[in-house]
Amino acid sequence: PRGLTINVSYAYAKSYQKPMSVPISLILLLTRFGANVRLTRPEEFRVLPQYVEQAKENARKHHGSFEVIDDFDAGFKDADVVYPKSWGCMLTTEDLAESAEIGKKYTDWIADERRMALAKEDAIYMHCLPADRNIEVTDAVIDGPNSVVYDEAENRLHAQKAVMALTM
Repeated sequence: PRGLTINVSYAYAKSYQKPMSVPISLILLLTRFGANVRLTRPEEFRVLPQYVEQAKENARKHHGSFEVIDDFDAGFKDADVVYPKSWGCMLTTEDLAESAEIGKKYTDWIADERRMALAKEDAIYMHCLPADRNIEVTDAVIDGPNSVVYDEAENRLHAQKAVMALTM
């Protein structure tokens, strides 16, 4: 993905406080391939600083870029790929009820048609699934022509099977 602008962003979901593993993995991996990565999240939903620093170092070393921003719309602007996903605000609080209350301030952080229109015309929407429909992402986006979530899920299945075959 060298040179692609990829927006890895927080998106609101009320189901539960999901882990940070996907966004952390994405920012670490994509910066190693020379992508221009944006981590878009509210201040309360920051990720561990050592991963941010490693992503910055990867971007420098592999001729990409990495930035952290807190404006959901700006994250989508001219992006080639958007990957909005929910996670908990574990660095702000360990209290799950408090984390859920903080999340409610960001119910408008949803991947919708207006946000997708801010990205490039052929921008790809990705999500590791399951997504909270019409909370985290609208049906029109996740089921739309720019969504690759089912291809992504299928590829994940094959990758998991390959890992199992190697370790059994």
